[in-house]
Amino acid sequence: MNTPLDTQAGIPVRDSVTPLGETADGAGTRAGAGLPAPTWHRARVLVSTPYGRGYHFLRLEAPSIARTCQAGQFVMLTAARGGDDGPVLPRPMAVYGRDPRAGTIDILLGVVGDGTRRLASFRPGERMLVVGPLGQGFRLAPRTRRVLLLGRGIGTCSLTTVAQECAGTDVEIVAVASGRSADRVVGADVYRAAGVTRLHEVTDDTGASDVTRLRDLLKADLDQAPPQQIMTCGSERLARLCEELGRRWAADVQVSLEAHMACGLGYCHGCATGTRSGPEESPLICADGPVFRLSRPDADR
Repeated sequence: MNTPLDTQAGIPVRDSVTPLGETADGAGTRAGAGLPAPTWHRARVLVSTPYGRGYHFLRLEAPSIARTCQAGQFVMLTAARGGDDGPVLPRPMAVYGRDPRAGTIDILLGVVGDGTRRLASFRPGERMLVVGPLGQGFRLAPRTRRVLLLGRGIGTCSLTTVAQECAGTDVEIVAVASGRSADRVVGADVYRAAGVTRLHEVTDDTGASDVTRLRDLLKADLDQAPPQQIMTCGSERLARLCEELGRRWAADVQVSLEAHMACGLGYCHGCATGTRSGPEESPLICADGPVFRLSRPDADR
């Protein structure tokens, strides 16, 4: 039976998640276990150029991050140059793409405030302070042969490295890239470069991004051979759709949460999810996430 999309209406997604390493009884692995150690770089800016509408693309020389970063992890970028008074706090940014051989990482940022405007002002040849890779990334299960990726706007940047990791393997990627308009759709170029052939670009101005239409599209496309895992970022509505489809297909659903962060390392405790109360602290988006489990295949059975 199909679960209505509004089953969790009014409950933020961040209040519905559990850490990936946590089991149903609350036990789990330590945050950071098995993850690459973050490194500090004065990364040389190789490319800095506007992208689409309201976005900016950066390619940075950061060999150790490019070599060890896992799908869904992020970095902290410092917008201040040497001698600047601010901005003081770095900005968390998903790794949009990476090339271990070239030693480069790609960042796509939405230019929305002073910090991101300063990041976008860096020019090729300048150096930018970068710390990473950070956080818990997406986890592919050994049994997985098909993954559905659903991203909205800049949130799609958290998903593209999943497609890169699966390129050349027997895991098929089905991707949805959603945006207000065609010039706000992110990730299609990276998906195609990774060999993704089942790609749906949907926008608000055509009505194709409407959740009901998207649900019908995905059911028609995937009901006969559903994905074992669903991964999403960038939209509460898409996350709830993923939760519904996860129940329909008995698929594992993982969501990457977005948050303002001061350190990205778990020291400041400023990015708690809010999923717990009382004496026990909520999981931290930077350390226990940003990727969390939204639902598991055996949920509600």
